Amino acid sequence: MKNKTISIVAAIFIISVLVAALVYFVRSNHQKDREMKEVVEMMNFEKEQLESEYTMLTNELGSYVPNLQNDSLLKLLDSEKLKIKQLLEELRLTKATNMRRINELKDELASVRKVMVHYVQQIDSLNAQNERLTSENIEVRRMYEEASETAEQLAKEKESLGKIVSKASVMEISNFEVALLNKKNRRTTRISQASMVEFAFTLAKNVVVEPGRKTIYIRVTRPDNVLLSKGQDHIFPFEDKEIAYSAKKEIEYANESIQDVIYWKVDEILPVGMYRTDFFLDGNRIGCFAFELKK
Repeated sequence: MKNKTISIVAAIFIISVLVAALVYFVRSNHQKDREMKEVVEMMNFEKEQLESEYTMLTNELGSYVPNLQNDSLLKLLDSEKLKIKQLLEELRLTKATNMRRINELKDELASVRKVMVHYVQQIDSLNAQNERLTSENIEVRRMYEEASETAEQLAKEKESLGKIVSKASVMEISNFEVALLNKKNRRTTRISQASMVEFAFTLAKNVVVEPGRKTIYIRVTRPDNVLLSKGQDHIFPFEDKEIAYSAKKEIEYANESIQDVIYWKVDEILPVGMYRTDFFLDGNRIGCFAFELKK
């Protein structure tokens, strides 16, 4: 009886130990499952973060392409974008539990970032150069426009000054008088007794005109608009053509006023009425006067 009791107690003890061991192992497995699940979740999170970083890096590289005009740098960026795309595809296919490969992909991502930083520095440098060149081009264009405006203004001023000088260089006739002379060179008022017509005038002082030997031409027009002339060879240049003159006189001009006369020898009957006399010198008409001859 005693031995039977001992056997029962021993069996109960063994069963208790086995139950306790079983409970321990079950609890231990549950704990390991929870820990493994947490690890897997953490690894999945890291994988998602890494995928997100790869995607952001791809987008970041793509943002530089539209405004980049350097072909060599564009090729390098395209190469890096392709590399990132391949790494991202591999990352998506890699299990979260493969920490060794995920860590390798992290290292490769870090390497790509370093390369990208170098490229970004080059892009920033090129952009800075472009901005500087653009600014310089704007400044050059502004200076060119200012220079053009200045040149145009100077041209206008030169033209205006040229007109002033041109106008100032034209001499003037004043104190014009007409007298009829008879055969004895005495003045007469009777046109029928006129043997000579005397045209008296004053050539004004002008310091702008080149001094020297000059020829004054006059054109005398009758009341019927017929020019008094001594022949077809009595012509002079005026405004790119040759025109006839009535009489001429050479003078020595020294920029001072000169009083002088020009004569017209009467070889025909002069009609009564209003006459006109035009004076020409150095290719310019320098005076126009009207006078009347009476019986």
